[in-house]
Amino acid sequence: MIHSIFVLAADVAAEAAEEAGGLFDINATLPFMAVQFLVLMAVLNQILFKPLGKVLDERDEFIRSGLSGSQEKLAETEALADQYEQELASTRRQAQEVIVSAQNEAQAIADKKVAEAQQEAQVKREQAQAELNQQKQSAMQSLEQQVDALSRQIMGKLLGSQV
Repeated sequence: MIHSIFVLAADVAAEAAEEAGGLFDINATLPFMAVQFLVLMAVLNQILFKPLGKVLDERDEFIRSGLSGSQEKLAETEALADQYEQELASTRRQAQEVIVSAQNEAQAIADKKVAEAQQEAQVKREQAQAELNQQKQSAMQSLEQQVDALSRQIMGKLLGSQV
């Protein structure tokens, strides 16, 4: 169809050129060229511009859907990141509480052991003091007996030498 239009247009232009005028003579050539231009535009519109426009619209829609999808994914990712950060903060708080609890328990155990050790040391000190007191008493009794014995001997010698 397009080929026949071009052939017809070329024949008309050749006839018009043979007839004494030029290309822009006011005769049937100018309206025929206008019609030919409009037909060409209609054909190009159907064959080229509409499919090209459709492809461009589809591409634009694809880009928009991809952009909106990526924005949704970004929002979801940010929400997940916030959730994970909150969970991490909660876990850290719990871990800190466990550490503090363990430290308190360890301190309580250590205090208990120290108190037991101090009590045991006090008991041993008291036992040692009691033993020392007993040994002191024994030593004092022994000394008193020896002093008494020595006193008697001295008295016996003093009195024996006088009698």
